[in-house]
Amino acid sequence: MWFSPRRTPPYYPDAVTLRADAGVAEVVAGVDLASRGCSVKDSFAALDLTAEGFAVLFDAQWIHRPAGASGASETPPFRTELVTTAGQLLQWAGGNGPPDVFRPALLNNPSVRVLGFHDAAGLVGGAVLNEAAGVVGVSNVFAVDDADIAAVWAATVSAAAGHFPGVALVGYEQGDDLAPALAGGFGALGSLRVWSRGSA
Repeated sequence: MWFSPRRTPPYYPDAVTLRADAGVAEVVAGVDLASRGCSVKDSFAALDLTAEGFAVLFDAQWIHRPAGASGASETPPFRTELVTTAGQLLQWAGGNGPPDVFRPALLNNPSVRVLGFHDAAGLVGGAVLNEAAGVVGVSNVFAVDDADIAAVWAATVSAAAGHFPGVALVGYEQGDDLAPALAGGFGALGSLRVWSRGSA
């Protein structure tokens, strides 16, 4: 497992299991239980942390899209723009939740692409691509207002093929956000669970 002995920033887990046989004792020994808001990313949905004061925050599915899978749109439904400045990032983040979560330093990481999707009226959605360990992680896929989330997923797949050709895509989604990912050519690989202990 990976863990931080001190509380992590908001929206970041304090521990992540890397193997299905990670035990409860290992997890709770590594994190700061004295501070409220501690969270654990149970990567295999294999733990029961209720006795330690945790509750399930959400369940999700790991997703995977093979390299070269058919179905990527040759004509993306939206215009794709890279987010490259702090001002653009602030506007982008405003459509994707709390704007202070994404720091401008992220834009200097050569393995990361922050994508904004636009139509004639402006920003309609976005996503983040992160290349690591031979795959590209897809996260923070969002649609603004009543924009078509399925079209945003299609634009994300097309952009990934352009920026990282021939590389498989991975991520996780939950609830209503899972269906458009599966419709975009992703397959579900297995469950994960995020646990939270009190409020932040």
